[in-house]
Amino acid sequence: MASSLTCAGVVWAFLSFLCAAASCVGFFMPYWLLGSQLEKSVSFGTFRRCSYPVRDESRQITVMVEQCGRYASFQAIPSAEWRICTVVTGLGCGLLLLVALTALMGCCVSELISRTVGRVAGGIQFLGDAIIVSITHKVLRASVCWVQRAEKYGLIPQDKENVECG
Repeated sequence: MASSLTCAGVVWAFLSFLCAAASCVGFFMPYWLLGSQLEKSVSFGTFRRCSYPVRDESRQITVMVEQCGRYASFQAIPSAEWRICTVVTGLGCGLLLLVALTALMGCCVSELISRTVGRVAGGIQFLGDAIIVSITHKVLRASVCWVQRAEKYGLIPQDKENVECG
């Protein structure tokens, strides 16, 4: 098979694919925030959650559903920040996959990737990484601050770790 990439380009293609795959797996997994509620371990991500409370109207109590799943609809995601994070992180993962798969195809097809295409792909890859890192950091920090405020007002039990919230 002929390749349009140099040796460094082939390494870049495979590392790009591994990073894109890791980003997509991380986006899909519901383990962004971990904690406990009603003496059960809980976790959630931008559009998936594990072990979440549900109100049982027939018995008038709150029970924990001990399974993982996604929210019933986009509007069921708990906050606007998490909805924005879901869309933007998904967009960033899509950009990373696009570049990685194009680069992998460049390993097998001659004259697919020129110097200019490589530079544009690197720019797109940088944009995808920047999107994921910036939005994820801001949303996770806002979520930690929200939890601390809820603890302060007695809505949930206090945790031992504290983060400075502005």
